[in-house]
Amino acid sequence: MAHIDEDNILHLLGETILPGERKNINFIASTLYTNTELNIPVIVARAKKRGSTVLITAGIHGDEINGVEIIRKFISRKMNQPKKGTIICIPIINIHGFLNMERYFPDGRDLNRSFPGFKRGSLASRFAYQFTHEILPIADVCLDFHSGGAKRFNAAQIRLTKGCEKSLKLAKTFNAPFTLYSKALPKSLRSICVKKEIPYLIFEGGMSGNINKEVAQEGVIGILRVLKNLGMLKQKFAIKNPVTKTIFIKKTRWIRASYSGMFHKKIAVGQYAEKGTHLASITDPYGSFLRKIKSPHDGFIINANLSPIVFEGDALFNITKNLDHAKNETQEDLQGKTYEFKL
Repeated sequence: MAHIDEDNILHLLGETILPGERKNINFIASTLYTNTELNIPVIVARAKKRGSTVLITAGIHGDEINGVEIIRKFISRKMNQPKKGTIICIPIINIHGFLNMERYFPDGRDLNRSFPGFKRGSLASRFAYQFTHEILPIADVCLDFHSGGAKRFNAAQIRLTKGCEKSLKLAKTFNAPFTLYSKALPKSLRSICVKKEIPYLIFEGGMSGNINKEVAQEGVIGILRVLKNLGMLKQKFAIKNPVTKTIFIKKTRWIRASYSGMFHKKIAVGQYAEKGTHLASITDPYGSFLRKIKSPHDGFIINANLSPIVFEGDALFNITKNLDHAKNETQEDLQGKTYEFKL
């Protein structure tokens, strides 16, 4: 099991990493049909001085590559070299899915519904078991990066489990444009971290199969804020305090299509919409009808469907509800972040 001994030596996946040392370790994900090992790079950077161990992960769903891009940027700029403590980066957890641009493991299972796993279970379950026992025990803080589902674009946001004070402080420090309270799904990595009382944040932004530079930048800056708060960020990467604070969201509502047809979105993700705002239109392909979709109440658009064609009942927009504090703030303060994206 991963641990740091009394001499400040890290023992991880059969390797020893000394204080001040940087090392790339291969985590064996599985063996292919050809008897070839499929390895996941685990990138470890340690300072000489003791401190927290921060685990930064992405790609638990193989087609969510925006999180991979966030960690890539973080590493490529050498921001992962701490002033104290240890930073462990795993840019791609689900290497199988990443190679095939698929969400799931080859056994058809969702890795993020397979924790803590079983030693002799399915392929996804066995991997989850290894991760839970060989990597997770060393973590003092976990930052996990995700994207929206296929053709659904998420504004940059933190998902937070209610009642976890350490994670709440972490979310305030990360300061994404939005922080959304949501339940930890059973058998997810978040649920295991909650049980083990490991402060954990799940970042959602962009959509699967797509890289968005604005969302990626929000992710990188959030990591830097957390490291600064922990005293781990080197001076050359110093960042200013955020101008605005994250907007906490307790409730949201999905706006669904009342008609099938071609979908024409009119509002940017992250934008604040007043009641009655024209959000989108649905038309038929033949020019015989056009139906407007209007906002049912005031709120932020934190998720939007980007499909050009929708069916009756499809989820189109996720809009926040009951933002009481909004009444006392200026419209300029409420605009939040908007994102440009390309399909």
